[in-house]
Amino acid sequence: MVQKTYSMKASEISRKWYVVDAEGKVLGRLATEVARIIRGKHKPTFSPHLDMGDVVVIINAEKIVLSGAKGESKEYWSHSKYPGGDRFTNIQKYRKDKPEFILEHAIRGMLPKGPLGRKLFSNHLKVVVGSEHPYKAQKPEKMEI
Repeated sequence: MVQKTYSMKASEISRKWYVVDAEGKVLGRLATEVARIIRGKHKPTFSPHLDMGDVVVIINAEKIVLSGAKGESKEYWSHSKYPGGDRFTNIQKYRKDKPEFILEHAIRGMLPKGPLGRKLFSNHLKVVVGSEHPYKAQKPEKMEI
């Protein structure tokens, strides 16, 4: 007898909230684990076409660590859509002005491209500067990565 493959339905999905402390963590290693949780790949019922992930709140985003010489030399590229409109911004400027961007940029690049990835990024990732977050009502669990 042939067994059928089980496919999860959207109504059967349960979500948890997690808090991750980024203090002293390496950017890439933290980003891969958070992206995995947001995507839902840590669950045994993972389905690639469904939004199965849990919500992750990252605190202390300004205390993330970069390995090697990236702390001084890493640059982010953007374009104004005009000819010659390349712009390069050093990571030190983002560390000072908008430290949550560094984590958000790394995690966004590890999520699927398209409507599902955009939904996962906007609904499941909360990055907070400092150790206090406004999501205490959801009773998030502390997660060590």
